Amino acid sequence: MSGIQLGPALLFCPADRPERYAKAAERSDTVILDLEDAVSPAAKPAAREALAASSLDPARTVVRLNAVGTADFALDCEAVRGTPYRTVMLAKTESPEDVDAVRSALGGVDVIALCETARGVVNAVGIARAEGVTALMWGAEDLVASLGGTSSRSSDGMYRAVALHARSQVLLAAGSAGRTAVDAVYVDIADARGLSLEAGDAVASGFGAKACIHPGQVSAVRTAFAPADADVEHARALLAAAEHERGVFTYEGRMVDEPILRHARSVLARARA
Repeated sequence: MSGIQLGPALLFCPADRPERYAKAAERSDTVILDLEDAVSPAAKPAAREALAASSLDPARTVVRLNAVGTADFALDCEAVRGTPYRTVMLAKTESPEDVDAVRSALGGVDVIALCETARGVVNAVGIARAEGVTALMWGAEDLVASLGGTSSRSSDGMYRAVALHARSQVLLAAGSAGRTAVDAVYVDIADARGLSLEAGDAVASGFGAKACIHPGQVSAVRTAFAPADADVEHARALLAAAEHERGVFTYEGRMVDEPILRHARSVLARARA
C-alpha cells in the first residue's frame, strides 16, 4: 500500500490546468488530478502531458483515470506509469475485474474504486474486496444518468431515494471490507450550509472523507470531520468511566455498552487525526 493520506477533504483538480496543481494541493488534504470528466476530450492529451511533468507529494496525490474499456484508459495508464503517483481513482468501476485491469496495467497501485453506475453500486461488495482497493467512493449524477434519470436531488436539495440507497450501499460495502468510504461531491458550490449538513451526516454515518469540487468547500468539510471540543471531552470522560465498570452501565442517564464505547473511540481517533 502507498500509505496515502485520504482526506478528510479531497479536492478535484482538472489535470489540464497544471497552474492549479500546487494551489489545490496546498488547500486540501488530498488532491485528485482528474483525467476524466473535468477534462474535455480535446484537452486530454495536454492533461496527460501536464500530469507526467508534475511533481506533487505522492502521499497526498490521487490520479483519476477514465473508465476501463474506454480509449482513454490505456493512454491514462501510460501517463501515470511515468509519475511517482501510486494511488489512482478508477472512474465508473463496475466489477472486481475492472480493478484487476488497473493493477495489470500499472502494477501494485492502490485503487480508489468510484462506484457511480447502477452496475458498480450493485457490485460494490465484490469491488471493495478486490485486491488493491484501498477505498470506495460513490457518485450521484453518473449513477442517475446510468439509470436514465435526470437529477439525483429533489427540489428541496435532498437526495432522491435511489441516490441515498447507493450512498448507503457503497458505505456498507467499504465498511464490510475494512476500506475507507469517501462521500460524493456537493455540486452547489454556493450552498455552504447544505455542504456542512451533508458533511456532518457523512461523518456521523461512517464516511472517512468527502470529496470537494472547489477549494472553498474544504474548510466546511474539515470542520465537519473535526470533532468539537465538547464531544472530545465527553468521549474521554465516558471511556474513563468505563474503566471502572463491568459490561453495560449507565452514564449521564444513558445506557452505555460496547457499541457506544466504540463511537467514543472513533471521536478520539478523529481528534488525533
